[in-house]
Amino acid sequence: MPDQLIFAMEVTLNGLMAGVLYALVALGFVLIYKASGIFNYAQGVMALFAAMTLVGIMQGQVPFAHLINAIFGGHVTHFGWTMPSILAILLTVAVMVVLAWLVQALVMKHLVGQEPIILFMATIGLAYFLEGVADLMWGSEIKTLDVGLPQGINLWIDDTTFNIFGYGFFIDNLDIVATVIAALLVTGLVLFSQYTKQGRAMRAVADDHQAALSVGISLNFIWVLVWSVAGFVALVAGIMWGTKSGVQFSLSLIALKALPVLMLGGFTSIPGAIVGGLIIGVGEKLFEFLVGPMVGGATENWFAYVLALLFLVFRPQGLFGEKIIERV
Repeated sequence: MPDQLIFAMEVTLNGLMAGVLYALVALGFVLIYKASGIFNYAQGVMALFAAMTLVGIMQGQVPFAHLINAIFGGHVTHFGWTMPSILAILLTVAVMVVLAWLVQALVMKHLVGQEPIILFMATIGLAYFLEGVADLMWGSEIKTLDVGLPQGINLWIDDTTFNIFGYGFFIDNLDIVATVIAALLVTGLVLFSQYTKQGRAMRAVADDHQAALSVGISLNFIWVLVWSVAGFVALVAGIMWGTKSGVQFSLSLIALKALPVLMLGGFTSIPGAIVGGLIIGVGEKLFEFLVGPMVGGATENWFAYVLALLFLVFRPQGLFGEKIIERV
């Protein structure tokens, strides 16, 4: 097999792995949009906040240490202990649930019935607020996140490569783990939405808020539940991206790459988020491999947005989104 073809297959495999990470962020957008019609611009910052909180809890860091020291004096930084990864993850999940309740009680509850643009602007404000709170709580320096996930190039075959059909491919262990976790997460979300009482209530709220209220479904409870699930998804995405590239404020920008994913897959489709992520991941890697050298490279920065623009022109609802028909 020609070396170029082998390299193209390796690029495709790595693109699939990257696409899964994009899809993890897009899932949080889809969940909130389906249940409330709100495009949550803060989803990327939620991933950052969750990752920073996890690191802070694992390292035993005192929340708001810089602020406490500035006001009261002293040099308080850490509690003097570290916490196991599993326990820290569970505590971070609890933090994200509390955050979901606060968002619903203090922000979204007071905006029921407002125009979508008002809700969208509220999530922009929430994004910058959370970013500032995360900075005050845990500091702005780059942090290393290690929860025990395997990292580095795969060393299963010949101590150098991952072997498929007799050919060697270099694949990051973390990408393989992220693929498995994302598949399990999506399967769990689909089963939850289809076969549980709360999942059916979420779908009912997504279809018609007034009809859901008429049969006794609490919108407040459902929205807290949805924001909690989205917070958990943000935590998983934050762990994967934080482990891969460090926990830093640029982590919140992964939300921008999730936008083309949503446009391709559809804003209301969980499977669409996965398929859209895979298309973007593979597409940008192959485009860079095949076309990048001809145009000077760096095509990964804009390929996804050009592809999303084409979808907006020819299929605005995306591959799996619902086509909205309004009768006048």
